[in-house]
Amino acid sequence: MFFGRNRFMNNQCCPNQCPNECERQMDPIEEPTITNCVEREFYHEVPHICNYHTHYINKHIYKHTYTPQYTCSSEEVVCNIDPGCCGER
Repeated sequence: MFFGRNRFMNNQCCPNQCPNECERQMDPIEEPTITNCVEREFYHEVPHICNYHTHYINKHIYKHTYTPQYTCSSEEVVCNIDPGCCGER
């Protein structure tokens, strides 16, 4: 039975002798496991394919313009005022 730092109680070692002078070999004491936590990071390259499609809509806009073309015509009207021959009617 072990109590604190004095591991030689209940006559497990030679009585009336220092523990350094014991001829009896003590069994090793297994201490609790100490766990070291080491966090590691691993970077992986993951390729992605990003498809891009461009669809063009061609919009044709027609602006109608009107240019006037002026034309003219003339008509000749003849009106005869004939007082007759030598003033006769």
